[in-house]
Amino acid sequence: MRIQTTSDGFDLILDGTVLLRHRSDAPCLFAGRGDARIAMYRGNFDIEDYVIERVPLRHAVVSGPEIAFSEAPGQPVRLVLRVAGDDRNGSVAFRADDGAINRIWLRIEAERGEHVWGGGEQMSYFDMRGRRFPLWTSEPGVGRDKTTEITFKADVTGRAGGDYWNTNYPQPTYLSSRRYALHVETTAYSAFDFRRDGFHEIEIWAVPERVEFTARPTFVALVEAMSDRFGRQPPLPEWVYGGAIVGLKDGARSFERLERIVAAGAKVSGLWCEDWVGLRHTSFGARLFWDWKANEDRYPGLRQRMAELEDRGIRFLGYVNPYLAVDGSLFPEADAAGYFAKDENGNTALVDFGEFECGVVDFTNPEAAAWFAERVIGQNMLDYGLSGWMADFGEYLPIDVTLANGVDARLMHNAWPTLWAEVNARAVASRGKTGEVLFFMRAGFTGVQRYCPLLWAGDQSVDFTRHDGLVTVICGALSSGLLGNAYHHSDIGGYTSLFGNVRTAELIVRWAEMGAFTPVMRTHEGNRPRDNLQIDEDPEVLRHFARMTQVYVHLVPYLKSLVAEASSRGLPVQRPLFLHFEDDARTYAIQDAYLYGPDLLVAPVWQAGRTEWTTYLPKGAEWVHVWSGETYAGGSDVTVAAPFGQPPVFHRAGSRFGDLFAGLRNL
Repeated sequence: MRIQTTSDGFDLILDGTVLLRHRSDAPCLFAGRGDARIAMYRGNFDIEDYVIERVPLRHAVVSGPEIAFSEAPGQPVRLVLRVAGDDRNGSVAFRADDGAINRIWLRIEAERGEHVWGGGEQMSYFDMRGRRFPLWTSEPGVGRDKTTEITFKADVTGRAGGDYWNTNYPQPTYLSSRRYALHVETTAYSAFDFRRDGFHEIEIWAVPERVEFTARPTFVALVEAMSDRFGRQPPLPEWVYGGAIVGLKDGARSFERLERIVAAGAKVSGLWCEDWVGLRHTSFGARLFWDWKANEDRYPGLRQRMAELEDRGIRFLGYVNPYLAVDGSLFPEADAAGYFAKDENGNTALVDFGEFECGVVDFTNPEAAAWFAERVIGQNMLDYGLSGWMADFGEYLPIDVTLANGVDARLMHNAWPTLWAEVNARAVASRGKTGEVLFFMRAGFTGVQRYCPLLWAGDQSVDFTRHDGLVTVICGALSSGLLGNAYHHSDIGGYTSLFGNVRTAELIVRWAEMGAFTPVMRTHEGNRPRDNLQIDEDPEVLRHFARMTQVYVHLVPYLKSLVAEASSRGLPVQRPLFLHFEDDARTYAIQDAYLYGPDLLVAPVWQAGRTEWTTYLPKGAEWVHVWSGETYAGGSDVTVAAPFGQPPVFHRAGSRFGDLFAGLRNL
């Protein structure tokens, strides 16, 4: 990366691409101060910023690798940037000579027609161009569309409606169609603004440590570089390939229901019972009892049951999150040791999680983190016999607590999901079970990739809606996959059922069709199981689900090749079409279809009442419709029949897995 000076500024160039263009009348850097107001209510945040000062730093003096910025010649230097790197990787380190600065705005050179992707796990828009994206881990919201009734009701009742940019997993990283990536190394609140033709504006509520740039000649190489940068995940456990992980939370009856599902022909690799810890009942629905140990009143003889299932190739999975209920057995133990975050008076901070209170285990305290990893996950879960779990609620760190490391909670909030993932990974490694035990998370931030073996898409509504339904899962998989998260999946049938919104049989059917073409296939009963249709309550739904699990297992040889590729190269299993067809500009904005590895194209039916489906097939290949065997030329839209059980899936003509794909027609 090099600085090219001009008579009135400079250009910062990486591998021939201009990234920063500074002129006195068009500065690339602004600095100032702001006073933020951040209020949290059960994981939902209301954030406002009063900008006290925003000043363009028009005067830049280049001295070797350093650039000193001031408001005008003769004025004090306010920021110094130090440039480093080669022709593939570069960084710009920040130093504030003015200690009052707590806001930075950096303008990145942009081109008309440019596309940008990333931002962590984005659920509404894959191509981020044309919109502003705040990056703050939170509940994603119910509905996530301010024009809808369900979002309005969620906002009124609990400030929980959300918007298009709300996400459990933000990350200040994006990839550009100009074949470079940008990453901001900070945990502060930030925002990416892609609304202008000539520049992208990066807003950061702190002086960042640095901004990193990566350039590669192809998108594949750029994605590989992202995985190298943020961490490589272990391969999926071998037991996962046995079929779906069935989510039931019905106490001892879960085992009886599992037998009916297996008897219907379903291939099952795991039984996931998040209620293994017991239940409490709230107005939201049945909630788990947040005291992380087996409740043998609800699950009598659980250890023996788990061992019997494992003998049949079916693993047992549970649930955990980083908070402890005040009325549980673990709370006094952690409280006596001083392991909780504190309030402003130095007492244990208590957080309302919806009709019950919890303490926040302070993972910035090494002793607290080690205690949770060993005492809770190690002893109560791994030693008990669990093979995996949902590691939930990484986005909930309140911003008004005091932490052991002395860092403002507003700066630790985004970092919290990564600390939580590290605690889980440490516990698994302590038992020598990395790559055998599978935990999955919805919350994330920079660096979560190196600890979390599997993402899940969070709590979609039980519907086909554009911003909170089935289709958002695809966008989440594609955006996060570009940043080193190779494995992604979702709750088949969705999760959130509120205000009379309930599952239909069609929704479960279509979601299961998509789930068969993802790395892990898993069901969930949702937040209100009794109000919603379950996979074992309708014979036709169960028959269809069983067949989709057979599709998943049939494709295991292909999936294993993708897992091997993820391990060696960091490429995600689910990929945007442009990753392998970068010369086809039509693929750049497609977010409702994906490549399952290099050879399968999957275009899930994500709207109700459809029996035909139209999708785009990239040019540069011929495509075979897996159900009919008909061949189509790439480079155009095609419409195919899409009855239940035949989701629109195509494979490349000439694939070495062609016979395997053709075998899907016999299932």
